Amino acid sequence: MRRKPRIPPSPLPQREGIDPVRVRLPPEGGWATVREHLAERLSRAGTGVVDHMFSAGLVVGADGRAVAADAVFVPGMFVWFHRELPAEVRVPFPLEVVHRDEHIVVVDKPHFLATTPRGSHVTETALARLRRELGIPTLGAAHRLDRLTAGLLLFTVRPGERGAYQSLFGDRRVRKVYEAVAPYDPSVVLPRTVRSRILKERGILAAREVEGEPNAVSRVELVEHRPSTDGPGRLGRYRLVPATGQTHQLRVHMNTLGVPILGDPLYPVVTGPVPAGDFRRPLQLLARELEFTDPVTGVEHRFRSGRALGAWASYDRWSAGQ
Repeated sequence: MRRKPRIPPSPLPQREGIDPVRVRLPPEGGWATVREHLAERLSRAGTGVVDHMFSAGLVVGADGRAVAADAVFVPGMFVWFHRELPAEVRVPFPLEVVHRDEHIVVVDKPHFLATTPRGSHVTETALARLRRELGIPTLGAAHRLDRLTAGLLLFTVRPGERGAYQSLFGDRRVRKVYEAVAPYDPSVVLPRTVRSRILKERGILAAREVEGEPNAVSRVELVEHRPSTDGPGRLGRYRLVPATGQTHQLRVHMNTLGVPILGDPLYPVVTGPVPAGDFRRPLQLLARELEFTDPVTGVEHRFRSGRALGAWASYDRWSAGQ
């Protein structure tokens, strides 16, 4: 049985809370130099970008020394470099720390802040911001929330323990409760459990329900309802308890019931994605509660978000984008 190669520690520090890129050269190939391989691997960035990285000494080996552009290709060799960070619009809302100990950090994420670096959202993410603000470079996400969803997020402090906390979510041993504001329809009988099969395809913004064995289960309860002063008839405040974790599951199920969550740019009509810098009318979905038994310490944790959904507090102000 072939043993996996030992991965050396990164010789480069994080930049703005972002890890450097690590590349292991393939075991075989027709490249004469390290530069030739990276130029092919990073072809979308352009040859000029790769040449600049080498000339500026930005590509380093395990010893931290710059790799020369004409360095011979060595199968299995590791190299590191930092990608150029994109210019990003700052999300001007605080990331509240709810709990912090030597194992985990639990935060109350605002709307519009992505959980982890992806696509055009890199430094303006909860993970990168927390690494900078708390000074914990080893911090990692145990699960994710959509960029447009606010609420509770769990991060791990020690890389060796991350798998144990991630397994809590994969094995459905975490009790999650969400809150949403949506139109009230008296013909929708609640509470009820919604079951369906949800398909989310890469490159397509919205998920959809398809025929087949259900893979998404959500409990939907109406907490209260009232007239909106200048809105779509009556508004409802809903308690949502997902038993599974499909992408956009709660948003899809609320839309299926005919009461789509306010501020949703995808359901029932795709009008998104919401561009960076547009902080008007946030999606009225909040991860309100997080409850689990700590797999490392055995402590029973129960956390609750202190945020309020704007459309319920004042529909007029939320609708006006204030």
